[in-house]
Amino acid sequence: MSVEDVVAQVGAFGCDVVEITGGEPLLQPDVYPLMQRLLDEGRTVMLETGGHRSVEQVPAGVIRVIDVKCPGSGEADKNHWPNLEQLRAADEVKFVIVDRADYEYARGVVARYDLADRSAAVLFSPAHGVLPPKTLAEWILGDRLPVRLQLQAHKYIWGADVRGV
Repeated sequence: MSVEDVVAQVGAFGCDVVEITGGEPLLQPDVYPLMQRLLDEGRTVMLETGGHRSVEQVPAGVIRVIDVKCPGSGEADKNHWPNLEQLRAADEVKFVIVDRADYEYARGVVARYDLADRSAAVLFSPAHGVLPPKTLAEWILGDRLPVRLQLQAHKYIWGADVRGV
């Protein structure tokens, strides 16, 4: 789809808030003009990025949701750490947590980068079907972490294996 087609589809849905996600949106060169067009139309634009690409060129005004990969994902070595140094007050940082080791890793990153004070939200998500949400909630409460528990809602709504939603 072209930028024009996507903007038209968003208009047809009547959405004031648009979140660009799926795979890694920053791999698509047209994502930058798309985000700017949506902003120019007065929409709230969010970008959910896998965290391994620089967010430096993302237009001002876009709320960036940066996914920091934990060791349990097998992708932690791909994190682009300068993204956390470039956080804006409206940005969010997300961790998908598989086990206690991932939790400890995420807790360390939150402290090291002072994420609770430098972002709008720090989100801890239990890996769907792997870590029970109750367990993660107990760890967060026990440590009094300034983070929000977030469930991967799309997996509850459409199913764990459905893509493209």
